[in-house]
Amino acid sequence: MKVMKFGGTSVGKPERMHQVKDLVTASDEPTIVVLSALSGTTNALVSIGEALAAADRILAKERIDALHAHYLDFYPQLLETEKARKKAEAIIKEHFEFLNIILKISFNEAINRDILAQGELLSTKLFYTLLEELEIPAVFLVALDFMSIDENSEPELGKISEKLKAILAQHPGEKLFITQGYICKNHRNEVDNLKRGGSDYTASLIAAAINASVCEIWTDIDGMHNNDPRIVDKTRPIAELSFDEAAELAYFGAKILHPASIWPAQQYNVPVRLLNTMDPQAHGTLIKADVETKGVKAIAAKDGITAIKIKSSRMLLAYGFLRRVFEIFEKYKTPIDMITTSEVAVSVTIDDTSHLKAIIQELETLGSVEVDQNQTIICIVGNMVSETRGAIKSVMDSLVDFPIRMVSYGGSRHNVSLLLDTKYKKEALQSLNEGVFQWD
Repeated sequence: MKVMKFGGTSVGKPERMHQVKDLVTASDEPTIVVLSALSGTTNALVSIGEALAAADRILAKERIDALHAHYLDFYPQLLETEKARKKAEAIIKEHFEFLNIILKISFNEAINRDILAQGELLSTKLFYTLLEELEIPAVFLVALDFMSIDENSEPELGKISEKLKAILAQHPGEKLFITQGYICKNHRNEVDNLKRGGSDYTASLIAAAINASVCEIWTDIDGMHNNDPRIVDKTRPIAELSFDEAAELAYFGAKILHPASIWPAQQYNVPVRLLNTMDPQAHGTLIKADVETKGVKAIAAKDGITAIKIKSSRMLLAYGFLRRVFEIFEKYKTPIDMITTSEVAVSVTIDDTSHLKAIIQELETLGSVEVDQNQTIICIVGNMVSETRGAIKSVMDSLVDFPIRMVSYGGSRHNVSLLLDTKYKKEALQSLNEGVFQWD
């Protein structure tokens, strides 16, 4: 059995949903299909929740009505028969009645999570209705029946596997299953989610839970590119990546893949293939345990970084200093991306500044603190530390005209990370593209 996940752009238009139908029925292999919400829907639902949180019910109502109008325009183009259109109309009516009822009750975070769940439920129900209209046998699976997270918001893979296998066993002989990405139940049995980009995570968790033959992630780009094609000229897709390389790229900014989605597939050695809905014949990118190719594979950039330097003469030869620094970040549940040290100073980077003021106040008890915001981490990924001569030289030569704030090298055989001011990002990426990769 394989898993196929389709993102919002892949199901965002009626004709694209028909393309997805063709793709999921092209093989005889039993398949679980994971769908995201229609493109734009999650953003709209977030904005509805924001309006309700601000007690602006008039604005929330306007946004609900605008989204409702989009779906009322969508389904007649998706479906042809009167029977199917009536079913779709009833589905849409049910979900938007729910959203309108929320306007009348007290808003809280649990209700907000219920709001955010509507997108995936709508997309999967409409897609299932299309399959019914075309008399394509399929089973509709409700992700809330098997996807769960614990009190730390971590997926409960053992429970997910047990529940999902039991559900699948109830449908012997069936080859096509449709379910939702992103949504789940939490430890209080409330509707919750795997955060933005979580549909990739859902697909990977399902693939691990059933030990799938492959987890296919279908988007609107032909695999992971060796640089950001939105801002860099002359990029190309990467044929193969190891799990470790892909995880580094995803974490440090490659938008095609959710950072958390590599771990479950890697743990259970399920290959992940990144494919293009608009060009199904393209090779895409295959992510697996081991790859033979060496050298620099790709470059990714992560914006919104804050650098913090703690300088203290007490640090010199003092054991326990780093522990005290890390305990402050742990206290405020703020992850650290990069770290460099010297005899009298330590520099770290974070991407979550929600507790920055409190963190700085506590760090100042250890020494003087300097903060630089609007920074970007550029991550150069590949098996290059011990295997490729001159790799680090080509990186540094490419960046000779840019002031580098921090360098992290040697923590992983798969990456070199550099920190610079975001205003240099575009030029730096282009320079690296020209200096590191060998173009024909």
